[in-house]
Amino acid sequence: MSTQPDLLYSEEEEALRAAVRDLLADHCDAPGVIARVESDAPHHLALWKSLTDGMGLAGLLVPEELDGQGATHREAAVVLEELGRAVAPVPYLTSAVVATEALLACGTEDLLTELASGTSIGALAVALDVAPAAAYKVVRHENGLLHGELTGIADAAVADVLLVPADDGGLYAVDASAATVTPQTSLDLTRPLATVTLDGAPGRLLGDAEPAVRRALRAGAGLLASEQLGLADWTLTETVRYLKDRKQFNRPVGGFQALKHRLAQLWLEVASLRAAARNAADALSTGQDTDVAVTVAQAYAAPVAVHAAEEALQLHGGIGMTWEHPVQLYLKRAKADSIAYGTAGAHREALAGLVDLQVP
Repeated sequence: MSTQPDLLYSEEEEALRAAVRDLLADHCDAPGVIARVESDAPHHLALWKSLTDGMGLAGLLVPEELDGQGATHREAAVVLEELGRAVAPVPYLTSAVVATEALLACGTEDLLTELASGTSIGALAVALDVAPAAAYKVVRHENGLLHGELTGIADAAVADVLLVPADDGGLYAVDASAATVTPQTSLDLTRPLATVTLDGAPGRLLGDAEPAVRRALRAGAGLLASEQLGLADWTLTETVRYLKDRKQFNRPVGGFQALKHRLAQLWLEVASLRAAARNAADALSTGQDTDVAVTVAQAYAAPVAVHAAEEALQLHGGIGMTWEHPVQLYLKRAKADSIAYGTAGAHREALAGLVDLQVP
């Protein structure tokens, strides 16, 4: 008989949250993010250094004997909540979670140590929209070299090492300098996509691609829900604050009954998303009912995050439509996240199979 997980935040998790939020408040304000995404270098590598060097957060999922923190997915989820609240342009989900999980599946100790310390950034060369159980594109392995093109690779522009699945069933580590990385037009400029082209690139065999990719994408999907939670929570909080301050007919806009109902509905959705995201993070850390917990979280998270961002845009009125207002960053991230690691529809379909429910 399994015991119910405790989904409340522990004291340590709340302390971690406070530390990350303080750092982001100092180094990742909205005007700075907007200016950064308008430049040729959207990633905030100085912030990444503070998160990795200063706080050791890239190594949360890596065992202590490999210079990691030996923590769990619950702690990583708290970090992602805060990064979501700030729409921080750092490769945390892609390197510290997805690439790290792939390396953990292969047992590649030297690369894990590099990723844990933040001295290297890793990227799994699988398109961002691929769901955990879906087919993914591979490159050709011939005479010990890799050939092919992979599109939609998130954060490849700042990766030092690319983890590339090949047609012989292997997962290969490729030095990013041996690949051609071409930026793609991305809706969400805080997590840019790129095309990776390999033209006879040398690769180091790490292990079997299939289990490593599945494990990595499942963790990515499960913890993405925490990022979506942080995003939805910020947009709700900011909208409530704005409507309390904004006056119309000499009274606060937030006092109008129709708006109260909309905000109450949104609050319920965000509270439910918190439960689903926490459950996914806990299941990933314990290994119990993980597939079900992850698919439930992802089936629910995307519509809520998009709804929260859309409501923020509408309820901020004309100012919300401006480029200078940060709500545009949240709407674009919410929309991009809604297809990352599988759409809500793909996860609902997967969930039906997991619980043996006939799809109509």
